[in-house]
Amino acid sequence: MATTKPTSAISGRSRRRRWLWLVPIALLAVLAWFWTPLNGYAQAGASYGARVACSCRYVAGRALGDCRKDFEEGMGLIVLSEDAEAKSVTARFPLLAAQTATFRPGPGCVLEPWE
Repeated sequence: MATTKPTSAISGRSRRRRWLWLVPIALLAVLAWFWTPLNGYAQAGASYGARVACSCRYVAGRALGDCRKDFEEGMGLIVLSEDAEAKSVTARFPLLAAQTATFRPGPGCVLEPWE
């Protein structure tokens, strides 16, 4: 004799499945709502980090690793890299923004134009 599941158990599962599709849609809506400000903060943080680190490295002559001391609180996610040949420092906020500042005699460290 075949056993069948009670109707209430089946309908409960199908109700949960119907609501499960709302979770990714809600996450995408929240991400879309916060995308513009988050992207702006990431771009500003990367720009500030590149400018400060470039000045620290090529004006003050300090090691790039030492330049993190000059960052403001909350800039822990910014990643720095340098191109010694071009005398430039690139700061990246992972997955969102990157900015490069290049040392030029006279004006000092100058950011690349934003796209």
